[in-house]
Amino acid sequence: MSESKQMAGIRSTQLFEQAQEHIPGGVNSPVRAFRAVGGGPLFISSAKAAEITDADGRTYIDYVASWGPMILGHAHPEVIAAIQKAAALGTSYGAPTELEVEFAKEIKSALPSIEKIRLVSSGTEAVMSAIRLARGFTGRDKIVKFVGCYHGHSDALLAKAGSGIATFGLPDCPGVPAETVKHTLTLPFNDITALEVLFKEMGSEIAAIVLEPIAGNMGCVLPKSGFLEKLREVTSASGSLLIFDEVITGFRLGRGGVQALYNIKPDLTCLGKIIGGGLPVGAFGGRRDIMDHLAPIGPVYQAGTLSGNPLAVTAGLTVLRILRDESIYKKLESQTAKLVAATNDAAKSAGIPISINSIGSIFTCFFTDKKVVDWDSAKTSDTTRFAKFFRAMLAEGVYMAPSQFEVGFLSIAHSDEILEKTAIAAKKAFETLA
Repeated sequence: MSESKQMAGIRSTQLFEQAQEHIPGGVNSPVRAFRAVGGGPLFISSAKAAEITDADGRTYIDYVASWGPMILGHAHPEVIAAIQKAAALGTSYGAPTELEVEFAKEIKSALPSIEKIRLVSSGTEAVMSAIRLARGFTGRDKIVKFVGCYHGHSDALLAKAGSGIATFGLPDCPGVPAETVKHTLTLPFNDITALEVLFKEMGSEIAAIVLEPIAGNMGCVLPKSGFLEKLREVTSASGSLLIFDEVITGFRLGRGGVQALYNIKPDLTCLGKIIGGGLPVGAFGGRRDIMDHLAPIGPVYQAGTLSGNPLAVTAGLTVLRILRDESIYKKLESQTAKLVAATNDAAKSAGIPISINSIGSIFTCFFTDKKVVDWDSAKTSDTTRFAKFFRAMLAEGVYMAPSQFEVGFLSIAHSDEILEKTAIAAKKAFETLA
């Protein structure tokens, strides 16, 4: 396999050179730069269904799905038509709309833990606001997060974060004052003993626990039996709040998210990605008594110029109404299981040790022979081998997340034919690693 086939094409390379003159690192989100996998990034010109096309006219099977939102596939005709219709009426009003009310009702119907909801413009903003609200409601300062979980780039939540922080090996982020993170306590994911010890010592000082109930930013890591239940138990006993960051998992694993799968009712839930239908949006919501602490009826301030933007709300509402069809989730789970099985078979045939975690339509192929249950086990992965695999898959026409510590996503557009092509590509890619 020639090195030239593994590199970005001529036009993408030219665009990246130009971008680096005008944009830090040439990208507007760090992991897009391909630094963890080598070579230059692809510049994308269009996308349709399960495929993306780069600036050089090359088409790839896409398992990034814009980092999760494109559960219906790219450029779904109903979503595009709805956006076009909404755009003709104006792109932003800075005033309330009937759409926002309908959107809130739709989300609440799927997530009974949400009694009231506030729309924002990103997942980062949703979690940041939920943390502020938790502190304002409880009158406490300390929050607990888990090592390897990423909750956006707000200052207090960059302590021991996953995702891009993990990809670039940055233990902490310059520019974040020590005073900002001194109230952020970190624990190992899935460690019930450490959780119990912390709450025994400091439970009365803790405003909230925030976590991805199924981690997606150190790769896909599932909660151990009893872990989420213990979180609910210790927070309820101490008067702390339990915040589920379901920015990735909300409407991805089912309409009710992880909280429905495990029958756990958080106090607050943060959403993003799918609820925007591919446009920028976030939301946080939960118990009525907590949410009523928000301005204008409560003392905790939060605001946003584009919150409830009619284009994003229209796109999101269209997607969520389509996802009322539960058969979509069954199909996604079935297709993901096929992909995981084919990948395992290809790796085994080539003698390459891997460990795949998956649930619903998300998955991560860890290049380790260890079972991955937390950040320590995730980082046993051979990132050099992953980078080679990534480049080999790209050369075979398959676009994956350019980081070992991200998840892959399927959409309803990932047909059996697409999966067969992916399986053939994976077999060839693993053989290059043997």
